[in-house]
Amino acid sequence: MLIQFNFKNFRSFREEVTLDLSATKMTEFSERVVTIGSEKILPVAAIYGANASGKSNIYSAFEYMAEYVVDSFKYGDEEEKFEEYRPTPFLFDSTSADAESSFEVYFTIPGDKNERTYNYGFCVDQEGVTEEWLNSKAKTARKYSTVFYRGNSDNELDLSGLPKNSRDNIKIALEKQVLIASLGAKLKISKCKAIRDWFLINEFADFGDPVTNFFLSRRLPRGFVDDKNVQQKVVEYFASFDEHIKDFRVEKVPSDGESKEEKYKINALHKKIDSDEMAEIPLGAESAGTLKMFALYPELQEVLEKGSVFFIDELNARLHPLLVRNFLLTFLNPNINVNHAQLVFTTHDTWQLSNQLLRRDEIWFVEKDDRGVSTLYSLADFVDEDGVRIRKDESYEKNYLIGKYGAIPTLKSIDMFKGAGCPGDIGSAPTEVERRD
Repeated sequence: MLIQFNFKNFRSFREEVTLDLSATKMTEFSERVVTIGSEKILPVAAIYGANASGKSNIYSAFEYMAEYVVDSFKYGDEEEKFEEYRPTPFLFDSTSADAESSFEVYFTIPGDKNERTYNYGFCVDQEGVTEEWLNSKAKTARKYSTVFYRGNSDNELDLSGLPKNSRDNIKIALEKQVLIASLGAKLKISKCKAIRDWFLINEFADFGDPVTNFFLSRRLPRGFVDDKNVQQKVVEYFASFDEHIKDFRVEKVPSDGESKEEKYKINALHKKIDSDEMAEIPLGAESAGTLKMFALYPELQEVLEKGSVFFIDELNARLHPLLVRNFLLTFLNPNINVNHAQLVFTTHDTWQLSNQLLRRDEIWFVEKDDRGVSTLYSLADFVDEDGVRIRKDESYEKNYLIGKYGAIPTLKSIDMFKGAGCPGDIGSAPTEVERRD
């Protein structure tokens, strides 16, 4: 499980920020808190904020870290690839624009009977990795012990926590753009592979990106084509919000001869109202919300089975608030979420901003100041103008919308259409005389 994510100097975030999924000492919904080793961890983090406040940059920062860990071994002998994949720092001051970006996580590994906690991170600038570290802590230990550490000079390389027979291989093959975790996983070093695999099993869905939406809606659940039981599970999944879809018909599309990728035509079957016969509708003709839920199913299936982290940008897009709530409850219900999967999502949907659904430490806000700098803070840590912390019986939604917690847009009248430059007042019908003129 993800315990904490820290990052600095990435896009609109200039200073270091922390997304903390460790539970604070609160009494609400204590049954959903997961205890692993000495850690108490939350299953959900909901991130709110105005448009262009930087919410999506938190998603992007974690995705960047995961992709760099998985793929960095590819950049060592191809600097052009690294140039394309350098992090984007905060660009609105000269110091930050040339400085390194840092990324760090605290986490536990699914299925680890020893319940160890890991701390992994790295810093990367425009030329390559400047620092990297991996520490681990036993269930009963108070302090972390070093697995490896790498600084910006040749004499700052400590591999003492890795097997002796692997250290020379890393020293020989390690290049400036490559992470030890990535290279070590490629060399089949178990401790490095465990770190790489943790990032690999986490899932991402960016519903603010039309291109991502297109491809996600065409990704099929594992076994969907050949296994009728899988199709039936998807039908049951749809039945949780729409009982009209009764089955699917999957048909392989003949290859055009050039592409080796297998393609399938999927029809959703709906029961006719006047008979027991079925009407077939191409899946692509279903509503945008239905297609989004279909797109979410494969990742949801994966994270619930593996106990991994699901990052979703704009979860509420094209979904009814009650459907979003039902999706959240999948992660919040320990009887369903038995493997302790986690959901981190950005949203504008204030229906979910409720003390009947979320703990205060599961609610986060992003705010951007007039310099373009984003900050991240939790409702659990928020102190009002009188110096008082937020109570659990407050109306979170109401207080957020009136601006008590910040992180809302600053609105001005859209009056650029008013005046002599426009053909008339917006919304008023022209008179008969005006039409003749």
